[in-house]
Amino acid sequence: MSPRALALALGAAIALLHASPALAASPRPLTLAQALSSALAANPRLTVAERDIGMAGGRSVQAAVLPNPNLSLEVDNAFGSGSYQGLDLAEQTLQVSQLVELGGKREARIAAASAGVGVARWEREALRLQVLAETTAAFVTVLSAQSRLEILKAQFSAIERWTPLLQNRVEAGASSPAEISRAKVAANLAKVELERTKMALVTARRELALLMGLKEAKFGAVTGNLVRVNAPPSLDRILKSVQENPQLTRFTALKAQRSAELTGARAQAVPDVTLGVGYRHYNETADSGMIFTMSVPLPVFDRNQGGIIEAHESLRRAEAEEAVVRSVLISQVGRAYDSLKSSYDEVALLRGGGLPDARSAFEGIESGYSEGRYTLLELLDAQSSLTETSLRELDALVSYHTALATLEGLTGRPVTFAKGKSK
Repeated sequence: MSPRALALALGAAIALLHASPALAASPRPLTLAQALSSALAANPRLTVAERDIGMAGGRSVQAAVLPNPNLSLEVDNAFGSGSYQGLDLAEQTLQVSQLVELGGKREARIAAASAGVGVARWEREALRLQVLAETTAAFVTVLSAQSRLEILKAQFSAIERWTPLLQNRVEAGASSPAEISRAKVAANLAKVELERTKMALVTARRELALLMGLKEAKFGAVTGNLVRVNAPPSLDRILKSVQENPQLTRFTALKAQRSAELTGARAQAVPDVTLGVGYRHYNETADSGMIFTMSVPLPVFDRNQGGIIEAHESLRRAEAEEAVVRSVLISQVGRAYDSLKSSYDEVALLRGGGLPDARSAFEGIESGYSEGRYTLLELLDAQSSLTETSLRELDALVSYHTALATLEGLTGRPVTFAKGKSK
């Protein structure tokens, strides 16, 4: 194939690439605030948590209900033999009895159920923070995929600008025809990366839509400031906020619930009293009278020993679980903080020298290439260095904002940065 034909083929490939259908975007872009609002309103996990609160509320109502009284009717000396045939000598007794709970059983039951409502509410709050952190991270992923797409498109635009220059140089004998093939290879490799990024963007948009409670990603392009970063505060300052994480504060309610259950288990050892009052009629004499009853189980064998042990161990388990969760949270905060700080340092380093130097080198070589002072290989290498550095900065920005969202989800509050230390 002639050099001119190769150059035309390269130009056609680039034209077809730019003519490929772009992602359909809604005229109304999606902001982070809108994404978070939609996620909180429609996320199915939060709906489940709300139902858990309702269930706990139902148990709280039921715990305060008194036992129902019993109504009984008893007929004695009836339908027997001899003089006890029929109902002439029968005795009828109508009685109402009521169980009276002693030892504070009802109070302990109410306290445990009320604390259970608190546990469900704290669990819902912890889940809310988790959904916010996940949605923010998904939003950052979509935003970064859009930025990555723009960087790769700029790379293709540069190759498109070089096509007529390359063709002229080959025709003038200033460059080898092999350079056209080399440029075509570079364009094809970049095309593969661009298509991969497009699919990654589609996947990221779908994941964000699911977190927002949508079946499809019908929103437009997401908008946000991904490039702004701030110097992280000290780790000790962030760790102090961990104590307010709902995953830890829920243990206050959980331990209160377990303590109330232990009180209730001990109260089970106290026998309850059943009181009764009734009316008895004697058919033989047509007389009648009142009866009064009281029954109390004797705690000879069953004093709820096993139940007390179980409730006590359940309380101790809650205390141990609190220590485990606190340790895990501190570890997660430490890892997220390290990622935040290292990403900030990387962005500062790239912006302080790496990225400006790569951009300056590329612009100089591109300008010199049109004058015949540089080869295509040098131009492609400079472009590759600029693209790689730009993507490296983008990856660091994504890591920074993802770590920031994780920290805010773990602490339950926005991270406060020092003034005047933004990049």
